[in-house]
This record gives sequence, structure tokens and C-alpha cells, in this order.
Amino acid sequence: METSRDDFVIAIRSAFLKKGTQQRFSLLSLIFFSIIFLILGSLNFKAIDYVKIGIREIVYRSSFIVSGPENFIKDNYLVVQNHLNLYNLNEKNKSELKKLRSKDLLNEFIILENKRLKKVVDDYLIKTDTIIAKVLSDIGSPFLRSIIINRGSKHKINLGMAVLDGEYLVGKIVEVNYLSSRVLLLSDLNSKIPVIIEPNEVFSILSGTGEENGIIQYSKKYGDIKTNSIVYSSGAGNLFKAGIPIGKISNNELSDEKKVEFFSDFTQLRFVNVFSFTKNENE
Repeated sequence: METSRDDFVIAIRSAFLKKGTQQRFSLLSLIFFSIIFLILGSLNFKAIDYVKIGIREIVYRSSFIVSGPENFIKDNYLVVQNHLNLYNLNEKNKSELKKLRSKDLLNEFIILENKRLKKVVDDYLIKTDTIIAKVLSDIGSPFLRSIIINRGSKHKINLGMAVLDGEYLVGKIVEVNYLSSRVLLLSDLNSKIPVIIEPNEVFSILSGTGEENGIIQYSKKYGDIKTNSIVYSSGAGNLFKAGIPIGKISNNELSDEKKVEFFSDFTQLRFVNVFSFTKNENE
């Protein structure tokens, strides 16, 4: 009888020592422990609260320690990636800078060559000192487009001087007083200046319309004028220096007229630059 009882105990012990049984037993123990822990926690036992706090602290600290190497690798990867991006950007900027320097040298050569050619044909003009003037008022009517500026003969303003808004031609001086002058704008009905239209090198006359635009007249190559072509002063008659930008040809579907859209808004002029152009006698 005792021998059978020992055999039974040995059999049970062997069953519990098997790997699969051990895992099931551990899982059941964990489940029972969790249930008991939740029940005791709902009863507000201080000991359970302390255990919860301790577990949370262990979890938080463990998470921080475990995530440390990952964060270290990630931060260093970002640093290396930023350095690589900066290096690539620096190489790109160096390449672009090299191209721009070569273009600057080419442009400088073209400018010097253009000056030499203009001297040969006696057509090289230079700009005098800039006179900055404030617009006092504008004289608006259905056909008259002009402005009054606060500079006159006292400030060395003379008839025919060019008036620019930044780099764009807007008109010329037509009346000079001691402390003020009148500027006839390019949009005035009485304004007519020689121009050249690029890129097809079309010489023509720009006339004002009394409105906010001009029109191209008296051109032998009227058909070569395309939309968005740029209009410059031609320098004919030494009225203005050649190459001052004025506007562009606008699309006019309602008429065959070649309208010019001025680069400057004449209704918003507040300050203008007044120049005179003379031949460079010293060079």
C-alpha cells in the first residue's frame, strides 16, 4: 500500500516537472496572482498601493534604461545625416558659385566689349549723378499724364532729363521751375520715344495713349513683335540712353495694336530718380 502511494507521488511530481506542465503552471500562477492583486488593490490596501508605485517606478526606469541605447543610436544617426546633408549642400553651393563666377567674368567681358564698340561708333553715354525727387502731385485728365516733383533748377534739373522709377523709365522733364519740375509720363498722349523691342531687334516708336498703357507705332517689322517681348529705350537721337527697360508687349486679342504694359505703376509713384546722359569724353 505504501509502495503504491509513493509511486503516485512520484508520478505527480514528474508530471509537474515536465516543461509544458511547468509553463502552464507558471501561467496559472501568474493569472491567480494578478486576480488576487487586483482584488486587493480595489480594497485600497496601502501595501498594494506601495507595490503599485514600486512596480511603476521599476517599469519607468527600465524603459528609460532600455530605450537609452536606441535613443543614442537614433540621435547620432540624425547628427550624421545632418552633416551629410550640409556637406552635399555645401558641394552644391560651391558648384553653383563657380558657375556664377564664370558667368560674371563673361558678363564683364561683354560689358567691356560693348563699351569699346559704342566708343567706336560714338554712341557711348554715361549717367550723371542721381537726383532723387519726391512726387508732389499728379496732373490727371482723360489725356494728360504728368507729375510734379520737388526738384528744380536749384537742384540742377534741366529739360529733357530722364526720370526713372528704380531701373525703369517712366518719363522725362518737360518743365523746370526753381524748386519744382513737371515730368511728362510715357503714358501721356503727347509722349513719343524711340524704342527697341527684343529679342527680334525691332526699332519702333512708343506712343502714350492717355491711359495706363502705351502702343507701338511706325514699325517696319510690325509682324515680328511677339507677346511678352521686352521694350527698351533705343538711344536714337541721344534722347535717352539705350537699354533702359520700359515694359513688355501685352496680349491684345481685341485689336491688332501692339500694346505695351509698363513695368512701373505710374499711379503709385512716390519717389523717382532723375538722370541726364552725356557722352563719355574721358575714356
